[in-house]
Amino acid sequence: MTGSPTPGSDPSRLGAFPDSGASYSRFVQRLQRRYADWLALLPPGQPSRDSLYAAFKTLSDKGLDTSASLRVLRQLTLERLIGLDCNHRPSLDVVTHSMTWLAEVTLDIAWQHVMTDLDALHGVPTKPDGQRAEMWIIGMGKLGARELNVSSDIDLIYVYDEDGETTGNSEGRHKVSCQEYFSRAVKRMYTLIGDTTEHGFVFRVDLALRPNGNSGPSVVSLDALENYLLIQGREWERFAWMKSRVIAPRSAVVNGSAQALRAVVLPFVFRRYLDYNVFESLRTLHQQIRDHASKRSAGHPERANDVKLSRGGIREIEFTVQLLQVVRGGQFPELRTRPTLDALQRVAKAGLMPQATADALSAAYVFLRQVEHRIQYLDDQQTHILPTADADLAWIAQTLGHANTCEFLSALDAHREVVAQEFDILLGGDRECKGCNGKNGQREPAELDGIAGVFTGRIGERLAQWPGNPRVQALRDDARGRLMRLLQRTAQWLQDGRVSEEAVLRMVDWIEPLLRRESYLALMLERPSVHERLLRLLGAAKWPARYLLQHPGVIDELAGGNLFDSRFDAAEFEGELQARLTALQRTGEDDEESLLNLLRRAHHAEQFRTLARDVEGVLTVEQVADDLSALADAVLRVTARWCWDRLKNRHREEPAIAIIGYGKLGGKELGYGSDLDIVFVYDDEDKRAQEIYAAYVRKMINWMTVKTADGDVYEIDTALRPNGNSGLLVTRFEAYADYQQQRGSNTAWTWEHQAMTRARFVMGLQSLAPRFDAVRHAVISAPRDAASLKAEIVAMRERVRQGHPVKADFFDVKHSPGGMVDAEFAVQYLVLLHTAAHPELADNVGNIALLIRAEAAGLLPAGVGQAAANAYREMRRLQHRARLNEEPTQVDPDNLAAERDAVLALWASVMG
Repeated sequence: MTGSPTPGSDPSRLGAFPDSGASYSRFVQRLQRRYADWLALLPPGQPSRDSLYAAFKTLSDKGLDTSASLRVLRQLTLERLIGLDCNHRPSLDVVTHSMTWLAEVTLDIAWQHVMTDLDALHGVPTKPDGQRAEMWIIGMGKLGARELNVSSDIDLIYVYDEDGETTGNSEGRHKVSCQEYFSRAVKRMYTLIGDTTEHGFVFRVDLALRPNGNSGPSVVSLDALENYLLIQGREWERFAWMKSRVIAPRSAVVNGSAQALRAVVLPFVFRRYLDYNVFESLRTLHQQIRDHASKRSAGHPERANDVKLSRGGIREIEFTVQLLQVVRGGQFPELRTRPTLDALQRVAKAGLMPQATADALSAAYVFLRQVEHRIQYLDDQQTHILPTADADLAWIAQTLGHANTCEFLSALDAHREVVAQEFDILLGGDRECKGCNGKNGQREPAELDGIAGVFTGRIGERLAQWPGNPRVQALRDDARGRLMRLLQRTAQWLQDGRVSEEAVLRMVDWIEPLLRRESYLALMLERPSVHERLLRLLGAAKWPARYLLQHPGVIDELAGGNLFDSRFDAAEFEGELQARLTALQRTGEDDEESLLNLLRRAHHAEQFRTLARDVEGVLTVEQVADDLSALADAVLRVTARWCWDRLKNRHREEPAIAIIGYGKLGGKELGYGSDLDIVFVYDDEDKRAQEIYAAYVRKMINWMTVKTADGDVYEIDTALRPNGNSGLLVTRFEAYADYQQQRGSNTAWTWEHQAMTRARFVMGLQSLAPRFDAVRHAVISAPRDAASLKAEIVAMRERVRQGHPVKADFFDVKHSPGGMVDAEFAVQYLVLLHTAAHPELADNVGNIALLIRAEAAGLLPAGVGQAAANAYREMRRLQHRARLNEEPTQVDPDNLAAERDAVLALWASVMG
């Protein structure tokens, strides 16, 4: 182009040129001179797979051999993309997807060419079953993630499915093993793709990521790969394999045979448990990259401005998001995605990163990648270093929409500073405890007994037993070092008064059985805030320690930044579970065992979050019950949906069934570990309905109660169904209504009507909700004889009391005269006797609200209802705290004298 700027020319003149876009590129200028007559072979717009295949065919038809056609195709594609990017500034994926498609198409074509030649020489490679052995070309890194840049090399790994040998040529000679056949194929592939000819190359090929690196064979069998990953795979390789994808041959992708690779790769990349061990390995890898970049730029200051490898560069964004994915991807499959921008949004949605941070890193990633492309557009060089020529910098600035170089460099610095800060926060950890991690100048003790001596009293005595503990002795050196640094930090906090002695003792008891799971040590060491929150939680009560021992993975919930600023959200909970199910379905891992454990981990995590808020005093007892009840409702909905989808004999798209909740679930007063009192009813005229729904309900109950490696969810009690345990597991709604409303010879007892006062429609066929409400209202508002009702309720109260004896000179907050059960039975009597005249008592709003309503309606003397309500609330609070600390609920009567007297006054007023 006449008058185009050249390196070193005055950048202020750049705007004077008629086209300062793609034509400034020296590479584009060369392409336009060399291939002027061929550029139109690609149709206008973004290249696609189809247009690339078509252009290759046209080039071949013009007499070019495969090697030349592939290379010219690459040149035409780059000329097109540089023009689109610089002149029209489309989204980043226009460039990266097109380059990825170019790699996929050219590798597919090259493989077909190589396979044809080798088949003629050696025959078809076959497996022992006689089927053709297949080789998969696996794209790693940006190629696997469909993020390829314009001058990138491609990281490939070649894997074939099974060992065997070829059939021989047409004369039955030259048979070779599959290993030999595919090794020769790899060499020919390199020649076709990587060699430089008069038309350049197609892609620079790097095979260093294969098993055993450059010292390993160029191609391995799937079994060999699995053995390598299982025995020798290193932590950094997990990050590489996370983005792996079979990209060629196209036939293997289309017919699904390439899916076999997933079963080998996924368990290696994503571990079953939260995996904070990778922090140190990634920190080491990143330091090695930084050191390499520093050595390369030594004496060459112009090389220090690397948009990929320098501080705040592309690599740090990739490391940030990949670290979060690898740590939690085993338990949260919705985080398993290859593209960086998609992954950033997913980690934000999962609560692992603030949305604003994810958006800022996304913006930085797009900006840095676009800068990287323009650097490479200049001369088609595999570099990420900003040019030093003023004109080149000015051109980059202008094609990115900046007024001048200064504005562009300012934007670049701002993006890189955001990236660097977030990366340092993540990989540096929130290690505010100086001298506690052995890396801040304080010497680590040589042995654990050295640490034990730092503690005094009961803690010192307890830790003095550790040096001889087999679990401690079995620790690797790095894990032992983590444990010592963790105890060192704990001792400092104890000395400063930040944590209690009881909390430290419980932490020692908690961590001892888990020492073999080194990731928990790594998590607490990497996240001091988690360590401190854990100690506060353990110091507050005994039950959290027991829960953490049963479900240690929930400790990661303490890392959430918004843990104490939010409450349980059922819609969010169900949405996340559905996202995880979808992720498992994509990889074919949605078997029943996986879903059972998925449900359990989600339930345990949410229950633990509520527990943490509870012991920190963020929630009242009533709010805890509300959240635990809402969690149970959500788990029932998810379980019902998943079980129906997997029921083999289902006869309709949606089940015509509903769940009625009783007791604590019905009254929304669930506690930790409460079982669920539920009844199943259906409304379906199909002749098979009873049999199908019975099987469905059994499946649901099994899903919630069966113990897997991750425990169980809830115990289910269906004894409140019509006729109790001798009745049908699932009942037609009409039969349920007749039973409750005293129609027919088989009817409910008074105690079942008492239970109905706290019943509610939990989930299921929505048309049954108003019908159930009508039945419930009819039951609790039915005319009753006051004396008979009182006699039955008093008799039931006495039977309950006899079943729960209280020690002499103690007051049981639930069962003693004047305890919670007295208040509950009094409320049930009021509701069953007076709802017809006072419909405000029909609402299932809990005992406290109903006592206040009864007093307002004149059913109780002034002040009696309010005093009893206050007493009930205080007893419930004390019961809750006692259970959390695993203490008895039988206390000194003097401690609750006023509350007891208030409930006794209620009982006397109601029952006489």
